[in-house]
Amino acid sequence: MTAPLRDPVHRVSRRAITLWVVEALIGFVLLVGGAALAASIVDGAGWEWVPPWIAERVWWLPVALAVIELPFVVIEPLWRYAVHRWELSGDVVYARSGWLSRQWVFVPVSRIQTVDKEQGWFERMLGLATLEIRTASYAGSSSIKGLDVNIAARLAEDLAHRAHELRDDAT
Repeated sequence: MTAPLRDPVHRVSRRAITLWVVEALIGFVLLVGGAALAASIVDGAGWEWVPPWIAERVWWLPVALAVIELPFVVIEPLWRYAVHRWELSGDVVYARSGWLSRQWVFVPVSRIQTVDKEQGWFERMLGLATLEIRTASYAGSSSIKGLDVNIAARLAEDLAHRAHELRDDAT
C-alpha cells in the first residue's frame, strides 16, 4: 500500500495573492470593458441587421460577464495561494500548483540543466519572482511562481550548486 502524497513544506509568498488579484483584475477590466465597448457600439449604431432582441438586451453582455468573472477575481487568488507550495529535499524539487486542476512536479536535481529566476513587471513591484527549472525531459521545464525574490535567488543558487554536485553522465 502506498502512502498518500503529502503537501510540500513551503508556501509561496503572501504577496502572490496581490499579484494574482492584479492579474485577474486586468483580465476582468479587459473582458468586461471590451464587452461594454461592443455594447455601446451596437447600442448607438442603429444597425438594422442586428436582430431587435439582441439590440434591446445588448447591455446584458457586460453585466453577465462581470457577474461570471467577479468570483474569479476574488476566489482564484486565495485558492491558488492555498494550493501553491514547494520544497527542496535532498536531491528532488517538489512543487504543487494549480487551482481548478492540480499539478504535482518532482524534478530530480541531477537532471536540472538550467535554473532561471524571472520577474515580470508586477512581480518586481511586489518583490516576487518565478523560478524556472529546466531539464532535458520531454516536459521541458517546471516553474515555481510567487516566490519572494530573495528566496528565489537563494533557491536558484542552491539548485545550481546541487545540480553541479549530483550531475551524472546520463542524458
